[in-house]
Amino acid sequence: MTPGSSVGFGLGDRPVAVDSRGHSKAMTGLPGEAAAQHVAADDARVPGAGRITDALTDPRPPAAVGLLSERTPVTPIVEARGLTKRFGRAQALAGLDLVAQPGRVVALLGPNGAGKTTFVRSVATLLRPDAGSLQVAGIDALRHPARVRQMIGLAGQFAAVEPAMTGRENLEMIGRLFGLKPKQARAAATAVLEQIQLTGDAGRLVRTYSGGMRRRLDLGASLVGAPRLLLLDEPTAGLDPGSRVQLWDAIRQLVAAGTDVLLTTQYLDEADQLAADIVIIDHGQVIAAGTPSELKTLAGDDVIEVHVRDAEALPDVAAVLSAVGRDPRVDRATRRVWVAVDDGTRRLMEAMRALDHGGAGVEDISLRRPTLDEVFLTLTGKPAGTTGQPSGPAAA
Repeated sequence: MTPGSSVGFGLGDRPVAVDSRGHSKAMTGLPGEAAAQHVAADDARVPGAGRITDALTDPRPPAAVGLLSERTPVTPIVEARGLTKRFGRAQALAGLDLVAQPGRVVALLGPNGAGKTTFVRSVATLLRPDAGSLQVAGIDALRHPARVRQMIGLAGQFAAVEPAMTGRENLEMIGRLFGLKPKQARAAATAVLEQIQLTGDAGRLVRTYSGGMRRRLDLGASLVGAPRLLLLDEPTAGLDPGSRVQLWDAIRQLVAAGTDVLLTTQYLDEADQLAADIVIIDHGQVIAAGTPSELKTLAGDDVIEVHVRDAEALPDVAAVLSAVGRDPRVDRATRRVWVAVDDGTRRLMEAMRALDHGGAGVEDISLRRPTLDEVFLTLTGKPAGTTGQPSGPAAA
């Protein structure tokens, strides 16, 4: 892919490039400071009204919906063209082109320093790109940032809630800051508390909340203004597995209620769970985009994985697998070797015969689909969560 080229999602088996008119389905991710965390609110909506649902549905629409969106022009929820941004010598964005269609949950992945946080800060109007154009729901974010802030909600990496107040008081305060009357603020807080499943703990001081409860309350504060677009920056960072699942459920409810979500995450299983579309960026450019299933084909149709009894056998096993696939990967810590292959069943039989002939001490061997971790490693050369640039303003 050439620098600055547009990327979209095709209806076939693999991601496809699109023309300069941007009829694609790519998009991105998020961050933000506490003071700007909870920008949101469409003045034409009553906060909380019509936003509550108990249905925990899969946000991914059927193929027919994707086909319709290809044929019927709609205003993208985010459209970026040629975005560039430098921080000193560090090039955070290098001609980034993304078009995000509404009605899709989009995850933005990339190594630390890839440019994803810089992009989302630009979408949130917290940062101005050096060059390029950026529209949010058809509004020029560079010329009319105040109008964009009225329709977005932003939850950063750290919970921005007041520990000396109750959960309900926090949400009512946010509502009042949005200009709601006291009765409206109370109604909005009640609706949001139900939505994030904190009604029973609404009267407790936030300082007594668990980390997962604080993150859910922080998410709720971003919803008081009923945003059209919600930006989430690593929403489950630092949470235990149970709290992560609870927050995933809350996000699914938002999607079912009609809120568009763009998120960044270091957890590839999180992107696989929540996102209909995934965009991978590196060095300020999009390097791949598509549905989770489409992206997994980039690492091969199937993966043969071998677990050995003795780590000393790993080089011999890797040599065997290199004859049936391409570029085998070795994880010495777990005594595993895996390789991407085509025609997995036939290649598995070949590998088993070769390993048996060589006498390698195999604990087990399996044939499976690639994971997003393997796609990420294949495309970036780095495991998820590794650093691609020095830390600083451009990082992330």
